[in-house]
Amino acid sequence: MTGDLIEAVLQRGDLAHLALFLWAASASALGLALLRELAASNRRFSDFVDEIERLNQIFRQRRG
Repeated sequence: MTGDLIEAVLQRGDLAHLALFLWAASASALGLALLRELAASNRRFSDFVDEIERLNQIFRQRRG
């Protein structure tokens, strides 16, 4: 199906629209990948902060 769409666009000589579509699709895919990585980074940072808090609790128990 995608091949038919590309062939139809090429037959009409509408290469600018095809190029724009490919650019938009790749930019959207890149944006999605970046958002996924940002979410994973936020989870890792949250885990790090939780571990720091756990260490602080251990140290507080040892003092008091």
